[in-house]
Amino acid sequence: MPPGSTEDLIPILENSGLKCGKDFGLAHCPERTMTGTAVRDITRQYPKVVGGIDKKTTDALIGLYSVINSGGVIPVSSIKAAEAVKVFEGVYRDVNIALANELSLVCKKLDIDAKEVFETANTQPYCSIHKPGYVGGHCIPYYPHFVMDDDTKLIEIARKINESVIDRLVEDTASALSNVKKEINNSNILILGLTFRDGVKAFVHTPAKPVIEKLNKLNACVYAYDPLCSADDALKLGAKFTDSFSDIDCILILTDHKEFYELDLEEIGKDMRNKVIVDGRQVVEPGVARESGFVYKGIGRK
Repeated sequence: MPPGSTEDLIPILENSGLKCGKDFGLAHCPERTMTGTAVRDITRQYPKVVGGIDKKTTDALIGLYSVINSGGVIPVSSIKAAEAVKVFEGVYRDVNIALANELSLVCKKLDIDAKEVFETANTQPYCSIHKPGYVGGHCIPYYPHFVMDDDTKLIEIARKINESVIDRLVEDTASALSNVKKEINNSNILILGLTFRDGVKAFVHTPAKPVIEKLNKLNACVYAYDPLCSADDALKLGAKFTDSFSDIDCILILTDHKEFYELDLEEIGKDMRNKVIVDGRQVVEPGVARESGFVYKGIGRK
């Protein structure tokens, strides 16, 4: 699977004098796991995919993973086929999320709620529109680059669409602040969520980094809170750590930690200087926010 394949290890390993297929086997078994749930995923969540250099190697790994993984084992015809399975899974999700991001813009123009439309459309068995938003983490933002070339325009466009969510979040923040007659310059903006996903302290391709960088360039005063993070974590990403809403002009939600679904907007609003929420993860219900006196903007929400 260009660039680079497990098969590229063969000449390196054969420098030992041993021969692949005779003295040793070689295979690729995609991990198919998520950060924070690796043990669950590898033992029972998904079938294990196995692709060996020959039948003997594949059979040996089928025997191993049949014991480890209660979800079963799926053998494929080759190492490259196994590599492609994992890469294509990530590419599918990236392209699907890009579609969701574009359709959410269509919904915005039509003045309808994308979350409502997507959830209803997904009751049809052949429809599975993902949630719109930024794509972070170890896998999905990177796998498309393994297959991008002159023949994969859709994949390249999808990647650009998903990266553009950063600009969209910053633009929504400026627009929401303008509704309370506040410029982004010198505004106190509180980022909720520094990690790339909920429940996991990991910062690989987190939206917080580029969003904070852009807000700092616009001379905003950027604060951040994440229940999994420290003041040093926030500082490394360019923000000041705080767990207070005092004098905040805008809350910008970037991670869907479970704690953020439980925000008491009535109480929070009493401390804020301006009551503005920009929701990048569909955490807050728009009606609840507006009933509490907030200006609300959210990706895929009316």
